[in-house]
Amino acid sequence: MSIVVKDIVKTFGNQKALKEVSFTISTGEIVGFLGPNGAGKSTMMKIISGILPQTSGEVEVCGINNEDYSPAFRHKIGYLPEHNPLYLDMYVKEYLLMVAEMYQLKNKKERVDKMLELTGLQLEQHKKIGVLSKGYRQRVGLAQALIHDPEVLILDEPTTGLDPNQIIEIRDLIKKVGKEKTVMLSTHIMQEVEAICERVIILNRGELIVDHSSTDLSKLQGGKEATIFVEFDKPVTSEAIKTIAGVESVNATSDKELTIVASTDIRKAIFTYAVNNKLMILTMTRHEQNLESVFHGFTKGN
Repeated sequence: MSIVVKDIVKTFGNQKALKEVSFTISTGEIVGFLGPNGAGKSTMMKIISGILPQTSGEVEVCGINNEDYSPAFRHKIGYLPEHNPLYLDMYVKEYLLMVAEMYQLKNKKERVDKMLELTGLQLEQHKKIGVLSKGYRQRVGLAQALIHDPEVLILDEPTTGLDPNQIIEIRDLIKKVGKEKTVMLSTHIMQEVEAICERVIILNRGELIVDHSSTDLSKLQGGKEATIFVEFDKPVTSEAIKTIAGVESVNATSDKELTIVASTDIRKAIFTYAVNNKLMILTMTRHEQNLESVFHGFTKGN
């Protein structure tokens, strides 16, 4: 396993930010780490990275305990914090050479040149970081996180504040890097998780509430299989629709229009009900559950 988190607790005074959180991430996985503001995501990422000590519990990254902040541990992790700390008066290449020196890399120039190419910073390498756009600053942050070729990459809100084009560029870069590394990605953009990640972990109020494959959302308990809008040609009562097997709830917007939440795909059953009751279906639209609805279902009480 690349990351092993066991019973992590973190308290700040009387506030418990993390409550016995446990999970493992295998080598090569790209995991979306989600939760509302204040859920404990950034705290957990800082603990895994060895930046913030846990109150209790254990963390291992590539078999090394996070409390042993040795050169061997530091070389296993690349970390991009939410607020990307950069030296704005330094030139891009100068900054990356400094980072390479901090990691005591033997092939500094080669690694810097490779990162400039990987992150698309060749044309910006002789510019001061302070004059770069937010998107290019994020590229510099990713370059510093990758320069020592870590096995694990931890990214905290890497696309915050970027325009749509910049988001796509950074997303494509993360997907490219994720082919060779374990990636833990925190974001509030659900489409980003669905496009990049193979798995979703959701925290809420410091507790782990979801750890599931992001490609199999229908089995999550945070939402139902589907929401179906139906319009009949004649009035129908909610109580009558509830007799159809699989119906969880019914919301009538009029005596002919209903929104049905179901635990399974019941479109055939609705059609059969209409035939048996001599009704004509004027409209039937199915809205499948997506990650956003699952996230809302689990965290709306926050």
